Amino acid sequence: MNIIISNSGNLPIYEQITNQIKDMIMRGELRGGEALPSMRALAKDLHISVITTKRAYEELERSGFIHTVVGRGSFVSDANTEVMKEEQYRKIEETLTEGVRLAKQSGISCEELEEILRMVYEED
Repeated sequence: MNIIISNSGNLPIYEQITNQIKDMIMRGELRGGEALPSMRALAKDLHISVITTKRAYEELERSGFIHTVVGRGSFVSDANTEVMKEEQYRKIEETLTEGVRLAKQSGISCEELEEILRMVYEED
C-alpha cells in the first residue's frame, strides 16, 4: 500500500492515512474483503507510532470503510455504495463551497460560475 505522509501540512498524520485509504477504496484500488496491513506493519513502513495507525483504522471503521476481525486483522468492507457515494458528495460539497466563496469575493455571478463549472466538467 502506497501511503505518503507529509510533515509540512496542517493535516494530522492519522487523517492523511485515513483520507488516502478512503481514496484507494473509492477508486477501486482496494476491494471489498481485501486485507489491510496490520497496524504494526503499517506503522513500521511509515515510520510512525502504532497509536497513529490505530487511530486511522478506528476512523475508517467508524466511517464504514473497513471492518476488523479480532485475531485476523482489518479488511476493506464489502462495497457499501451508499457510504462511498455520501463520502464523495461530502468532498464535492466542500470543494464547491470554497469555489462559491471565491466567486462571490470576485464578483462572479451564479450564471458565470455555472458556465465555468460546465466548461471544467466537460474538459475531462
